[in-house]
Amino acid sequence: MTLSCSHFACKRLAPTHFLHFPCFFSSVPSQPVPPLAQTLQNYLRALEPLLPPEELNHTRRMVHEFSRPGGLGAQLQEGLERRARHTKNWISDRWVQWAFLESRQPLPVHSNPAISLPRRDYNDWRSQLVFASKLIAAVLDFKAKINTGQIPMEYMRGKPLCMELYPLLFSSCRIPGPKHDSIAHYGRSRRSPTHITVVRNYQFFQLEVYNSDGSQLTEGQIHSQLMRIRSQSWKTDKEPMGILTSEHRHTWGEAYNRLLRDKLNKESVRLIETGLFSLCLDSPVMRISDEKYASRKAAQILHGGGTFSNSGNRWFDKTLQFVVGEDGSWGLLYEAATIEGPPIATLLHHILHDNPNPQRAPLIPLPMPKKLYFNIDREIKRDIELAKQNLDILINDLDVNVFNFKRFGKDLPKKYNMSPNSFIQVALQLAYYKVHNEVCPACDIASQRMFRGGRTEYIRSPTSQTLMFILAFDDPSVSREAKLQLFREAVDAYTALTDLALNGHGIDRHLLGLKLQAIEEGMSIPKIFMDTAYGLATHWKLRTGQVPANTDSVMCFGPLVPDGYAICYNPQADHVHFSITAFNCCEETNAETLAHTLKDTLCQLQELLQPTV
Repeated sequence: MTLSCSHFACKRLAPTHFLHFPCFFSSVPSQPVPPLAQTLQNYLRALEPLLPPEELNHTRRMVHEFSRPGGLGAQLQEGLERRARHTKNWISDRWVQWAFLESRQPLPVHSNPAISLPRRDYNDWRSQLVFASKLIAAVLDFKAKINTGQIPMEYMRGKPLCMELYPLLFSSCRIPGPKHDSIAHYGRSRRSPTHITVVRNYQFFQLEVYNSDGSQLTEGQIHSQLMRIRSQSWKTDKEPMGILTSEHRHTWGEAYNRLLRDKLNKESVRLIETGLFSLCLDSPVMRISDEKYASRKAAQILHGGGTFSNSGNRWFDKTLQFVVGEDGSWGLLYEAATIEGPPIATLLHHILHDNPNPQRAPLIPLPMPKKLYFNIDREIKRDIELAKQNLDILINDLDVNVFNFKRFGKDLPKKYNMSPNSFIQVALQLAYYKVHNEVCPACDIASQRMFRGGRTEYIRSPTSQTLMFILAFDDPSVSREAKLQLFREAVDAYTALTDLALNGHGIDRHLLGLKLQAIEEGMSIPKIFMDTAYGLATHWKLRTGQVPANTDSVMCFGPLVPDGYAICYNPQADHVHFSITAFNCCEETNAETLAHTLKDTLCQLQELLQPTV
């Protein structure tokens, strides 16, 4: 099993689910439960730059009480270690449940990441369909490689990575529920789905992508089917059913149950949910200026641009959705409870770099793509209208700023034996400090795929070393040499935290595991989790993510907290792509201000390393 059965609708999986991956289980070790004393010590260290001394001392006393021999901490630690012995992964399923499936926030902006790719060189619907045909064929080719075990084993720092997420890319969907959602995976049922869903002008179509003999449709066949879909989807007055999936999860869960009471609606929804993936054929992104086009394009993929644009062309619960615009814009959107960035990056690399040999289309007539119909009564009509209002409010509240920093890329930090990711993380804290005159709790995402069933861990910043560097940075009494030394120490401290997290010794999943273990054992939540320091330290004002890809792509998602930012970056050799988001409703935050400050900060750090005078 890929994910715990307790909360996931994955009992449909056949026992041979990972038959093609015989080496993965044996070569990837189980995720360790970090030593309690180590985690608590690192937790206190993470609080040092954030808390005044008297508050830190109060928290130290709480941690000391929690960690005394034979005390509550030891008891909960024992429970986690017992769980680790009897489950595939002691935290992944609990974390997915807590972080995603129990969250009631809308999926667009708050949860689903989008990846925007460089605009294709076309600006008409004919080229849109040609490119979409190539895209579908490449994705099907990638799926065939998964099915036949041809995806090469991935490694990080010489260690093999868990590959279990790959089969979940296809025929998976999040299912809304009143109290928590679930994940359904249909890819290994007795009759695996053989269709994708194509949506244009808010109208959904079932497109079979395999011939009757089981062979994949060729690019030419796919193209002719997309032409048929276009000819069937001229009307633009259709109800945007996909907008319902953008709602608050409780609201959508109730609307979902109303929708499925009707047999026709149930059949149409099931075909969307079971499809291999979705393809959204979007109308052009509204052009403002070349400077703002990258930001508008990323926002378009993230949420569809609003109810008067392409937001009705999405089914946000679907694990994998490709977006292809009539103006050459394209990218993808994925559901984060089911899948993560690295497999998506591998898929994108395949799409862009692996060109399958073009095949001649067999001379057999293809069935007409099936249009999916819905019976929309007064209640469902009201649900759609409410969802449209709420989504437009959310979209108007999100500020998206995407830019390409061209002065230097990851080669510069490497030249000075610095980790590019750690370099950028220190730069982010410095830029934030310049704008807000404080350092803030920030979380970067580290993969746990070195362990079986591993998902992610947070790397926390700032560190005390980062704070010391920031305070010295604009101080004229501190020499350049001293500043450079403090900068190195800040970068090295972050690199050390990264190493701990990658080796399964981060603190956040462990702390969460202890808290959830107490709840599972029927205890009251331990005091260290009720402490104001814990609330402050997990109010992530900077949500960050490095998405290293071999493409000029940029990831985009919304902030975790109303007064925060989300910053994604993709460092290339001589440039770095950034996306910054913030909420307009917060007067303190401003994505454009932070973007300008970050550019200046990176230039100043380059000057620190390579003085021009």
